[in-house]
Order: sequence, then structure tokens, then C-alpha cells
Amino acid sequence: MDSIDRQILDLLRTNARMPVSEIARRVGLSGAPVSRRIERLEADGVIQGYVALVSDAAVGELDAFTEIRLTGDTDTREIEEIARQVPEVQQYYTIAGDPDALVRFRVRNVDHLQQVVNAIRRTGIVAGTKTLIVMSTWDRTRSLD
Repeated sequence: MDSIDRQILDLLRTNARMPVSEIARRVGLSGAPVSRRIERLEADGVIQGYVALVSDAAVGELDAFTEIRLTGDTDTREIEEIARQVPEVQQYYTIAGDPDALVRFRVRNVDHLQQVVNAIRRTGIVAGTKTLIVMSTWDRTRSLD
């Protein structure tokens, strides 16, 4: 991967629907080489897919993060198995230190959040949780030029 590949990735992170012709103009190449580079980045697994970024507020949902501390003998991979089974989980991270994991939920409302967190707590591998509700966000990948 070279500096042009990185520029292409930065542009796609900002707007995955940017036309190849615009990407080519911004990186100083023609369209065909840019298309080939994008195809290679996809084939190599660098680009893993494309998504629509939806405003949670516009659809009446909220985001929350829950710190999870696991019981002493739990393998951190077990939280991934649970996370995959809970549709409200958007992302999870195993992290160093305390807590053991950080989970991002997208839920309808606070009552729904409480139900989901309680379900996670009842799995038998969770020693404790701390939940933070997102009030507002800024995301570099969502700030279009």
C-alpha cells in the first residue's frame, strides 16, 4: 500500500459513493488506475464493505456504550459470541485494562437499553457493567467536505 492507496482510502472513508472520476482527480491519476486500485484494496480485504451512515436521531434511536467487566475465568472471546447474538450490538471491542470490553448498542429508547444490558448481565460471564448514553457525536468519517 502506497500513499495514493492511503489517499483513496481517506476519500472513501469520507464518502464511499464518491465517483471514481472525482477520486482520480483528487489523487492525480486517471479513472482506470484508481478503479484497479480500489478493486485490489477490496480483494486484499483492506476495504471490507460499504455502509449507509444513518442518523440515529432522525430515526428515533439512540446509541449507548457499555463497559463490561467479565468474571475472572472468562475468556474475552466469549463476549464476541454473546455480542453476535444480540442484534442491538453495533460494535464491541476487547480492551486492555479495566473494563475488559466496550460494547456499542443502538436501541429504540432507554427502556430498550435497560432490557438489552440486563440480558447481557444475565449471561453469567459478566461481573459488572457501566453504561453511557450518547448525547451527541462528531465523527471524522461523517464530516463531509
